[in-house]
Amino acid sequence: MKINIDNLTREELIDLNHKIIERLKFMDQMHTHIEMMQFNIGEKVSFFPSGREERIGTVVKYNKKTISIVTEKGERWNVSPHLLSKYKYQNKNIIEMKKFRKA
Repeated sequence: MKINIDNLTREELIDLNHKIIERLKFMDQMHTHIEMMQFNIGEKVSFFPSGREERIGTVVKYNKKTISIVTEKGERWNVSPHLLSKYKYQNKNIIEMKKFRKA
């Protein structure tokens, strides 16, 4: 679909621009919302703050653009959902057992 904007007036172009910006904002909000819904309140997550070591924490709240996390050390962070990963519990004392088929 092509739109010819060559014959639009200044006011019409400004109006079109505002509509485009609002639509893009809406699409960004929907994308962020979809990313947020991959995480549940109370779920353990991990993230890497810029220039720092990995942080492990619990999801406590959804915000408009971020998710509030409380780390194991009691720090509070607001993190963009695309920077979060579901935390995979690792303990060297636990051995994963595979199921064996009977012969």
